Amino acid sequence: MVATTSKGKLLTEAELLAMPEDDYMNPAQLEFFRVRLSTMRDELLENAASTGANLRENELVADPADRATVEEEHALELRVRDRERKLLKKIGEALQRIDDGEYGWCEETGDPIGIGRLLARPTATLSIDAQERRERTQKLYGD
Repeated sequence: MVATTSKGKLLTEAELLAMPEDDYMNPAQLEFFRVRLSTMRDELLENAASTGANLRENELVADPADRATVEEEHALELRVRDRERKLLKKIGEALQRIDDGEYGWCEETGDPIGIGRLLARPTATLSIDAQERRERTQKLYGD
């Protein structure tokens, strides 16, 4: 199923942003974000598969400097994949929130997160105000 307007075509970001506020998180908007999140998930899974294949290739490098470079590249790739693994978890949680009817609403205040913020960060769970409060608290008191 694809996010469509009443005319049956795909919603664009501009159409999404132009929708009235009282239409917030209507079925077409939810489907737009479901498709976007699913696409992100699929791309991350493809990247993970290629990383696994790259890391399984045993590169025998005689020169110690070249070996160090290869090892550093592998370490960097693993750090990136670890971040992506965490993002995959957030994507799964966001898709679950869509299914549960909770997507797009701040988990702290219950206010709308906002289409613009969700376009920039589809896994967001907090409104900008709630996120800023959380970051100020973390800065003052640490994690």
